[in-house]
This record gives sequence, C-alpha cells and structure tokens, in this order.
Amino acid sequence: MPGERRTVDLSADVGEASDDDGIAVERALLGVVTSAHVACGGHAGDEASMRATVEAALAAGVHVGAHPSYPDRLGFGRRPMDMQTGDLSSSLAAQLGALVAVTDSLGTKVHSVKPHGALYGEVARGGAPYDLLLSVMHEQCGADTALVLPAASPAVALATGAGVTVLQEGFADRAYAPDGGLVARHEPGSVYGDPALAQAQARELVTHGTVRASDGTRLTFEVDTICVHGDSPHALAMAQAVRAACIAAGVVVRAPLTRLSAE
Repeated sequence: MPGERRTVDLSADVGEASDDDGIAVERALLGVVTSAHVACGGHAGDEASMRATVEAALAAGVHVGAHPSYPDRLGFGRRPMDMQTGDLSSSLAAQLGALVAVTDSLGTKVHSVKPHGALYGEVARGGAPYDLLLSVMHEQCGADTALVLPAASPAVALATGAGVTVLQEGFADRAYAPDGGLVARHEPGSVYGDPALAQAQARELVTHGTVRASDGTRLTFEVDTICVHGDSPHALAMAQAVRAACIAAGVVVRAPLTRLSAE
C-alpha cells in the first residue's frame, strides 16, 4: 500500500538540450539520477546527441530509456498532432530504432520507454495512441521493455492486465491538477522553480504515496519512479534535493528492477 515503498527510481528526461549550458546541466544530472530517458529525434535529438548522451549515462551507471514523441521540433512535442496511424507508427519506429541502434553499438539496452509531451498524455488515457506505442515499443525494443506511464492513469491498468512491465511515474517539479493530471505549462506555478517545493513533493510521494493538487486536495499515487525534467529551472539542485529527501526518508534510490534489468 502507499507509504510502504523501500525503493524508488529517480529519472530525468535528457538529450533535449542544444546549447552548451543545457548539455552541461544534463550531464550533471546523470551523476544524480538512476535512469534517463533520451530524446530520440521527434521533439529533439539526433544520432550524435543520442550517442553522446548514452555514453555519458553508461559512464555514470544510469539506465537508458527512450523518450519518443510526436515529430514536432517547433512545438517541442508538446502540441497534439492529428497524424495518420501509419505515419505516427513510422515516426515512432524510426525514433526507437535509432536509439536501439545506438545502445546496441554501445553494448547496452533500452530499458524503458516514456512518451514525451502531448503523446505522453494521450498514451496515458489508453486507446489508439497507447495501442500504437505499445506495438512499436515491443517491435523495436523487445517485449521485456518497461513502459513509463503517469501514476494511476487509465493506461496503467490496461498495460498491467496485458502483462506489460509498467513503471508508474510521479513528478517532483510539476504541479498536479485535481484530476491527477499535470497543470498546463502555461498556467502560473505549473513548473516549480524552487528546489524546496520539489523536495517536499517528492518526500510526500515516497513516504505517504500522496501529492497535493493545485486546489489543495490530496491525490493518492503509488510511484515507481520520480522525474525531474532536465529543462526545469534549477534542475540539478532539484534533483539533488529530491534524492536527499528520498534517502532521508529511508528509501533506496536505484534504477527499476524490471525483467530486462534482471537479465
């Protein structure tokens, strides 16, 4: 039941930065987190950035995951796109295939897949986007690959019922809406800039299995992994604060123990 967790994964979305300062933050995050989801060409990233990011993750002992999205660099993958099923399938296959080619060449695997931005929200609701991503993920990455989904989202039950390894994700650096989703980024206070806020939210998630929504109500979440976005304000300080909060609560911070990582 919530509140009895003894381990949690700390993750970051990386491979998205295009400037030296942003890349430096991402590299520093890899010294704090235990898994990282790498942008693979949809909203950000290319073969060179994937290879450099995976190499840095391996050097830091961090599990590598994929972070596919709608093919929308202009909108950074945060805008819903009305795509034909075949076109979206081809895009996702190309993204995941590109990262798998990199990980294979470096002697590692894609441990998990976490959709980005608008696709993340759509997959979480189940239905066609969920079915499509799951099919492409199994084809490109293998049936033992874990799927990262928002904690308590409808797709969690679907995936669990189908025997898919699911990692339920909570966010330390984002505000929650009363319905359990994230407050839209254009709303004031939706993205935290204060590491103390992220630390407090992470502590509540790992010790009580709850989080306070924007209207003051408490939501109940069982989380396997906590995310700090690489492009959040003060991302490194947030990740450090979150990790410290977990350790202080007696929670072991480590990469998820999935079927793939047990091989």
